[in-house]
Amino acid sequence: MYFYFDPPYLTDSNRIKNDLAKDIQRAINGEYSAILCYEELSKKAKTLEEKEQILEIQQDEKRHFKEFIKIFKSLTGTKPAPKVTEDCPAQYKKGLQAAFKDEQDTVDFYLEIADKADDLTIKRVFQRAAAEEQNHAVWFLYFLTASVSGSSHRQSVPYGAKGALEAASLTLPQMLNYAMQDEYLAQTRYTLIYQKFGEVRTFSKIKQAELWHKAALQPLFLNYSVPFPPDTSRIYATVPQTIKDAYARGVQGEIDNIAMYEKFLNYNLPADVRIVFTQLRNASQNHLAAFERGLLR
Repeated sequence: MYFYFDPPYLTDSNRIKNDLAKDIQRAINGEYSAILCYEELSKKAKTLEEKEQILEIQQDEKRHFKEFIKIFKSLTGTKPAPKVTEDCPAQYKKGLQAAFKDEQDTVDFYLEIADKADDLTIKRVFQRAAAEEQNHAVWFLYFLTASVSGSSHRQSVPYGAKGALEAASLTLPQMLNYAMQDEYLAQTRYTLIYQKFGEVRTFSKIKQAELWHKAALQPLFLNYSVPFPPDTSRIYATVPQTIKDAYARGVQGEIDNIAMYEKFLNYNLPADVRIVFTQLRNASQNHLAAFERGLLR
């Protein structure tokens, strides 16, 4: 008795696998092109802040590049041959425009790859990469805005607790976004404090405590199908000049944070959201007391 099977390249699973490999090859080429282009952009940056941020974005792209190569090899058993598929404009502003558009397009492309993949590891790699690419797009848009205005000052746009307090009305997705932005901003402030003053005990303890804030908020984003906001907190955070200044900023940050949650709690909220917002407000009251003690020393 003879059994006839389709050749491997004709089976549905192999067709899907081959299509996925082609997409990942395209992603590898895109990352390779971005790495080279961002190297050139960093040399033309108008400020040291822009240069450092572009190089930080380039590090993300290098990590994506390595991860994608590893996935490609696991799918095909062969090593890809990366090539440049996108030109990098010579003019800085045009380069920023091209980078912004490419990052935005890449977000959709990576999410498509994640949807196609059955393997959970591949899904997670491309979902995380898509979130990071969205964050990159926000940075390039910020640099473009600064380039057009001729100013390198930080944007005074609603962000975190201040954004929530300025809003005339709020939806639940907006509340969650402002709350998460505020957590991003707090963590960035602590990082800047560490870089200048070393590990100060009060800030270290509160930084660890506020990691729980993010963990408490994350399930609400999933429960109510709200996309996580990109972390652009470095645009809005500045380095304190003295340790007293750091404590003063901590006090003001917690006052704004408490006011934000008080505002949220005036709305008709789902029970699980109300519980989390109440817990975060109460925690911020404790943090405020700790910062006030530090300020009075």
